[in-house]
Amino acid sequence: MRIWTAIVVLTSSWLVSGLVASQPINAKVAIAADKTASSRSISQASNTKKTIAIDKAEFGVARVDARGKVNFIPTFRVPLQEGSKYGWRIQLKDYQGEVTWREVLRLPKPPETWATDDGENFSVSADGTESVMRRKTTANDGVIQNYWTIAAGDPPGKHKIQVYIDDRLIATFDFEVFPMDRKESSGRNRSL
Repeated sequence: MRIWTAIVVLTSSWLVSGLVASQPINAKVAIAADKTASSRSISQASNTKKTIAIDKAEFGVARVDARGKVNFIPTFRVPLQEGSKYGWRIQLKDYQGEVTWREVLRLPKPPETWATDDGENFSVSADGTESVMRRKTTANDGVIQNYWTIAAGDPPGKHKIQVYIDDRLIATFDFEVFPMDRKESSGRNRSL
């Protein structure tokens, strides 16, 4: 099994099993004092560098209801259950257009395998505990986001995600992936 990363699109048809009760997010958000990060995205009309201000940064789990609507639930605890999706979303202030971002994901120990949807701009450290992903995304409604899916062989424990726009750290999320009690997960629908 592999860890798959996906950018959530409202038209997706994920079906994620139920989640255990979540606690409020306790993430550290690293935002520059002036709340701006420069982007190398160049405005074609004016050929000038755009400035990006961060309005809000959140970490949590994504759950899709029966109608296919994606619900983002802020939390710092992720159940170690195949198919559970976790990730971040960052609201950019008054920004539309293309953004180049980089995500560094650190795990407490290597998973059985690493994988992404497209494999491009993705690397894993020599010890297998850290991945680096680079993406260029259009910020629809000023939002950039990324999600991972729990797969067999993923480790429980403390995890960390750092998000950069170009080379500037804009958010750090410390969270825990916890094993579920067999009794908790036995009655849940596990289909995707």
